[in-house]
Formats: sequence, C-alpha cells, structure tokens
Amino acid sequence: MTHRSGFIAIIGRPNVGKSTLINALLEQKVAAVSPRPQTTRRRQLGILTIENAQLVFVDTPGIHNPRHKLGEFLNQEAEEALDGVDVILWLVDSSVEPTEDDARISSLLNQISPRTPRMLVLNKIDLLNPDAESARAEMYSKMLNQAQVQKVSAAKRTGLGQLLEALINLLPTRPPEFPEEQITDAYERDIAADLIREACLFKLRDEVPHSLAVRIDEFKERGNGMVYIAATIFIERESQKGIVIGEGGKMLKAIGSAARKEIEEMGGRKVFLELRVKVEKDWRDNENALKKFGYVKK
Repeated sequence: MTHRSGFIAIIGRPNVGKSTLINALLEQKVAAVSPRPQTTRRRQLGILTIENAQLVFVDTPGIHNPRHKLGEFLNQEAEEALDGVDVILWLVDSSVEPTEDDARISSLLNQISPRTPRMLVLNKIDLLNPDAESARAEMYSKMLNQAQVQKVSAAKRTGLGQLLEALINLLPTRPPEFPEEQITDAYERDIAADLIREACLFKLRDEVPHSLAVRIDEFKERGNGMVYIAATIFIERESQKGIVIGEGGKMLKAIGSAARKEIEEMGGRKVFLELRVKVEKDWRDNENALKKFGYVKK
C-alpha cells in the first residue's frame, strides 16, 4: 500500500493560530499557545503518524516588522523553515482583512518556486460572518499564486479532517522519517521552558511578556518518578521584576502553578518547579544575550 510522508511548513503572521492548529491536529499539546503575538520563538516539529502517512509539521515564529534583534531572528527562523519542505501552508486569520504582515508573507511565498505545493488555510472561520466568507476568501486567494484553499477553525477543531486529507494528497510517496511514537523533535526541557513562558504570557500585563526569556537551569529526574525543574525568568528592566514576582510573591507563584500543571500534563508525571527572576538589561537587542538564550546561532 502507498505510504506518503513529508515536511509541511506552517507560516503566517503572529497570532493567527499556527501552534493551536498543530496541537489540534496532533490532539495533544506540543507547542505553547497564548492570545499574545510571538508566543512561538523557534522552529519546532509536530509529527503526526497515521495509517499510510506521516505529516511532519514545522511550527514557525510569526513573520512581522521587527523592532529589535530578537524580531530579526524570529523572521529568519520562519523564512529558513521554507527551505526544502514538501508543502508550504500559509495560515491566515480569516476574521480580519489582510494586513501588512500578510502582504509581506505573500510576497515572500510568491518568490518561491511553484514546484513546492502551497496551501492557503483560512483559520478562525467560526468568527467570520457567513455572508462575508467568500469575499474574505477571495481577498486572501488573490495574494498567493497556485494555492489550494482550505477553511478551518483550529480552536473549534472544525475542518481538520478535510485539511489533513488535502495535505496528504500533496505529500510525496516515501517511507516515514520518524518512529511512529515520536510527536516532536523538541526535548522535554525545551518544551517546559516554553510552557513557563506561556504561563507568563497569560498572567502578566501587556508591557512585560514580550521582554521575557526563560532558561532551564536544572531538569532532574528523581527516584520517586517526580521531575525537579529550576528555571530563571529573565526580564529587561528592574521595574519589571516586581510585576513578575508580584506582591508577596503571588504572581510568581501563580505563574509557577499554571506552568507546573501544563508540564505535568505534557509529561504525565509530577513536577516540582522552582522559579526565580533576573534582569538582563535590553536582552532583545543584545547579541550575546540572544546567543545565551539560544536565539542566535553561535
């Protein structure tokens, strides 16, 4: 029987639901999500193995107009993810009209060889007035040459079956790249760092989250089946430290509690999580700091 397998790069501007879509397709959480833009900061694989097919999704940072060195790195990560993939999936937020960032992405994609199949996926279709659906679809379709169009709601998990079927038909005939039980290429400690940052994104004020970085200092298995994790949350200014810690340490405790729950659900075992907060002044524009946090190739 024919087996199809391949890499599918998911690209889009910030906050269109790329990580939510991958988690929904895999039916488990491998990527951090939040209502705030730029939750994803690194490429990460989500591997879905089903009968006669393996789909390797490449989750990418949202392409945007960068305001610092970190933003430049995020765009570079996303653009490099397009090299050598079998399918490019452009995910857009159908509930709003195309933005400047969408135009930036369409220009990039239209420069890529048409030999690489591309698919335009309109997400958040549940938020769109049905009367405006065809007009909105036409707006985005005009921006991408030779693309199939699919409509989904990743949050509501609608349209995913049709999307998977269409993607499988675009993949080449070849054996799987990864073992059947593998669902991502990220290490558990790296996902834990993302989940801590996700908890910060949900809990903190608007001015703080984008200036956060998380470093796992210790990730140790204990004999009783529990995992001990020590992590540092880095912020850019001393004034942000009190916001992250909160009065009497309440905010840091709330962040730790939310992150621990997500990490436990991911790993299926108890976690002891210890957090501390440290200032790394203007780290998003500091190349040495970006290297230390793994955002720039050394």
